[in-house]
Amino acid sequence: MANVSLLSTATAVPPYTLSQEEIARAACEVFAPQMPDFAPLAAVFHTAGITKRHVTRPLQWFLEPRGWAERNAAYLDMACDLFVEAAGTALARAGIAPQDVGTVVTVSSTGIATPTLEARVAGRLGLRPDVERVPLFGLGCAGGTSGLSVAARLAGSRPGEVVLMVTVELCSLAFRLDKLTKENIVATALFGDGAAACVLAADRDGLAVIEASGQHTWPDTLDIMGWKVETEGFGVIFDRSIPPFAEENAAAAIGTILARGGLALTDIDRFICHPGGAKVVTALEASLGLAPGSLDAERDVLAGYGNMSAPTVFFVLERILARGLPPRAALTSMGPGFSASCVALRAA
Repeated sequence: MANVSLLSTATAVPPYTLSQEEIARAACEVFAPQMPDFAPLAAVFHTAGITKRHVTRPLQWFLEPRGWAERNAAYLDMACDLFVEAAGTALARAGIAPQDVGTVVTVSSTGIATPTLEARVAGRLGLRPDVERVPLFGLGCAGGTSGLSVAARLAGSRPGEVVLMVTVELCSLAFRLDKLTKENIVATALFGDGAAACVLAADRDGLAVIEASGQHTWPDTLDIMGWKVETEGFGVIFDRSIPPFAEENAAAAIGTILARGGLALTDIDRFICHPGGAKVVTALEASLGLAPGSLDAERDVLAGYGNMSAPTVFFVLERILARGLPPRAALTSMGPGFSASCVALRAA
């Protein structure tokens, strides 16, 4: 395997912005008359650490009954636009022409696209007809880090080839008026929409070199996180045990992944974590032995964008890159499976 460099990154968000206060008021109007226990649940809107989010449609769209077909049509529309924006910006920053991309890795779990997103936008983006397409579905919040890992392995096995990785998630399309559950209220308080892209290639100068990567899936944890596929759309599966589970288990899993690349947790100068929620960020600090408040960029991203699932960790990465990437960093995410994913970066 050749040395693989991360040449560039880029992010994109939909045009509609909603404050957390707007969403909280709308949720109260919808759910309070139907849920006697809504008042205590509503506290999550104020404790989630979120100020605003970007979403795929205006607020009124979400306050009207929607079925699976309408939700997926909205997904295809906005996902393609965000794909082109994020990918185009990442390629421009890397100085790479779209026709020079040999492989595209697409990560998305919030809608169904067949043909897949990269096929739908190939003409708009300028990809060549023989580009290899690698769509990844079902990885959820871990998808960005896992997709970067897959893209790096492909780039390393094909020296000279440029690999484009794009992740698009439109989590807001899972907001459900008919779902009178705690999980749905938490999802309504947490989720936002966004996209990210990375360009990778072997034996080139870039922002960082990929030193190690991998995944870890814990046995018998399928019920911690995921989707239920229902007539009205996706139904979120959340387990309240995610923060304590992360605190107890994240460090060991990440340490095992790093060890396969000859690294230890103590070699990492900055962990760049997917901020799944305020409690998860705090749990990760405790698990990784970090001082409280260390994951400041994660909290900033959560406040300004919410949990966008797979792309979110790249919004954090952009902030760390702007500050100056330390000698060694590690992207980490957790998602359905239940699983952890990690990619170690060495600053160029």
